[in-house]
Amino acid sequence: MGGAAILYWLARLGWTDTVLVERSRVTSGSTFHSAGLVGQLRGSLSLTRMMMNSVDLYRKLGEEVGLETGWHEVGSLRLASSQERMEELSRQAGWAKTFGLPLELVSAQEAQKMFPPMSMDGVLGAAYLPTDGYIDPSQLTFALVEGARRRGAEICEETRVTAIETANGRVKRVVTDKGDIDTDLVVNAGGMFAAEIGRLVGVTVPLIPMAHEYLITTPSGLPRDMPTMRDPSLLVYYRPESGGLIMGGYERDPKPWGLDGIPADFNGKLLEPDWDRFEPLMTNAIVRTPTLKDASVVRLVNGPEAFTPDARFILGPTDVRGFWVAAGFCAHGLAGAGGMGRLVAEWIVDGRPQLDAWEMDSRRFGRHYISGEYTLARTREVYSTYYDVKYPGHERSAGRPLRLSPAYTRLQELGAAFGEKSGWERANWFEPNAARGDESLRPRGWAGRLWSPAIEAEHRACRETAALFDFTSFAKIEVRGRGAAEFLERLTDNRVARSVGALTYTQMLNEGGGIECDFTVTRLAEDRFRIVTGTAFGQHDLYWIRDHIPDDGSVQVEDVTSSLACIGLWGPAARQILQPLTTADVSNHAFPYMTARQLAVGSVPCFALRVTYVGELGWELYCPSEFGLRLWDTIWEAGQRHGLSAGGYKAVDSLRLEKGYRVWGSDIGPEVNPYEAGLAFTVKLDKGDFIGREALLKARETQPETRLACLVLDDPRSVALGSEPVRIAGEITGRITSGGYGYAVGRSIAYAYVPAAARPGTPVEVEIFGTWVPGQIAEEPLYDPAGQRVRS
Repeated sequence: MGGAAILYWLARLGWTDTVLVERSRVTSGSTFHSAGLVGQLRGSLSLTRMMMNSVDLYRKLGEEVGLETGWHEVGSLRLASSQERMEELSRQAGWAKTFGLPLELVSAQEAQKMFPPMSMDGVLGAAYLPTDGYIDPSQLTFALVEGARRRGAEICEETRVTAIETANGRVKRVVTDKGDIDTDLVVNAGGMFAAEIGRLVGVTVPLIPMAHEYLITTPSGLPRDMPTMRDPSLLVYYRPESGGLIMGGYERDPKPWGLDGIPADFNGKLLEPDWDRFEPLMTNAIVRTPTLKDASVVRLVNGPEAFTPDARFILGPTDVRGFWVAAGFCAHGLAGAGGMGRLVAEWIVDGRPQLDAWEMDSRRFGRHYISGEYTLARTREVYSTYYDVKYPGHERSAGRPLRLSPAYTRLQELGAAFGEKSGWERANWFEPNAARGDESLRPRGWAGRLWSPAIEAEHRACRETAALFDFTSFAKIEVRGRGAAEFLERLTDNRVARSVGALTYTQMLNEGGGIECDFTVTRLAEDRFRIVTGTAFGQHDLYWIRDHIPDDGSVQVEDVTSSLACIGLWGPAARQILQPLTTADVSNHAFPYMTARQLAVGSVPCFALRVTYVGELGWELYCPSEFGLRLWDTIWEAGQRHGLSAGGYKAVDSLRLEKGYRVWGSDIGPEVNPYEAGLAFTVKLDKGDFIGREALLKARETQPETRLACLVLDDPRSVALGSEPVRIAGEITGRITSGGYGYAVGRSIAYAYVPAAARPGTPVEVEIFGTWVPGQIAEEPLYDPAGQRVRS
């Protein structure tokens, strides 16, 4: 199904010299046994758009090719059986407004009227989305294949790929049992076989087939136009089926399958029914649909579905040039197939996706996913918690701890509440600091669930004395070689090939001017530069840079993250703490803002960057990893008489909001240019050509339609979490990109793209869990607008 969708869209875009190679018959993998539910609303704009694009295609495809697709636009219900579930639906209703989806909240009585076999016991309400539905997986696949074939594409069934040949890191040829195919582009849409195909070229595709079950009842006169229904509290889903029901779910004790390899003859087959494993779901389902107890069951379907460690698709190019992946659909491949095929095909044809696809990008996984043990632990957790309420800031537990900084034991001793990002254990806050915080500042609702007064205490320490942060997880990339300077100038919008020791904040743009990377670059030598970027963005930025490396050997790129520890020291007392520890002069004159130099801190050799993401005087101090613990201890001991506090990443987020520092992936991304993002100061159009320059020249000629703006809300304890709708003069104009509380300014802060004409002082409203909270657009930054503190 996935391969058929990509083939169809490539053909629609004019690429007809294409072939779909199928090991058996189309649909014989996981497609034929899919339950077929199609739900559009997801947790991000890109995923939701992709699902909406699928529905747009399903409405038209049958008429286009003259075949049935089995598309039934019956709508969907999602039940809430607890107050937190109602809050979840309320939040989703807000998202839907910003996505253009007609989702509405309905009562239990209204839900039962639409889905008669449902019991209302314990149901507080439901979300109803009339444009959802279900589709026949095999009919859809046949229609996609027919649409591709009519445009000139080929389909080779009963053809096994036995090898993929490469030369100089590029795809060269596909070898099959029916002959060879010379090609420079392969898309691995192998479903549960994708990991096996990836191994043919040395590419890790981290997915696990999970045995997924659902039952089919005999027809019992139920309305055929009932909506699909999900009851996440009971872990079950339903859809109508010929006057009966299909019922399945996501059990707490899932069963991985095929861990030792998938049998070569497993085509068009199912697994044996496992009634013991299905029993808890059946028990739950009878609670919601009591008539199921006496229903006749046609069969219990048990088939493997490929799941990924983060429950998101795996799409896009890989380390091997010309080898792409489109797999890991996590049992919602039917919902996303049409939009996924379009996304991948446009990506191939245009050279970049039309949506921000990083959350689905095949390259987002780090090297630790080479481990089958780690991949299994993370994937098992994803499946078993599939329907759980995920609070913002929710931390996963499987496979932890994995990546530890040298200072990890000290952070433990100091009472760190750890979070995890890209496998790294990172301090969110230090709970003993809560005694110095103000519990009355706890945000209302969900924003206050994963919160501690310690965050306020650490924020204020950084503003008033000093705070020490372990930033070892920051991704660090070195670019070196005789062509490094010219190469980086070509990729960045700011001027980075400056004097040795100069530090530059810059972006890397795509051809459309959108922001692909956002980081700092330090010139270490004439032919050597170091990039420091966010923990979660290291893989993305590394691949973006490597994708543009010239073939002449003049540039080398290396990920040096694990080799360097990083300790951050910021606050008004930072210089008083650091100066006695080094013989180097760290005065403002000798060591100005946005410069870097070698120095020793106590016994530790360091490379110090005078830079900040919190808006205070201070340094990022880098040292070889084996010195990291000594570096932390040296600064910690020296700082005690100055009121030094340990600080976590939650304080960093509130500190950066007060200064208006952007976060890639939420505030800025590939669909936004620097002018819209408020980053025009980084753009140097006069430095010469760089990727995205032509697009920026065009953008400069016209005023942007939208711009990123700082909003402050009237109720300081109403905190936006992201994706909430923004309303100006009664009209929805945008959505929140990020939000939080600023403890120094005493305001609830949020960022959103608003009409460019909306100026500071303009009244706004933000819908937070169903309540429109008033506020206004504010001048930014809210804290230290002249930037005097960072330059002091």
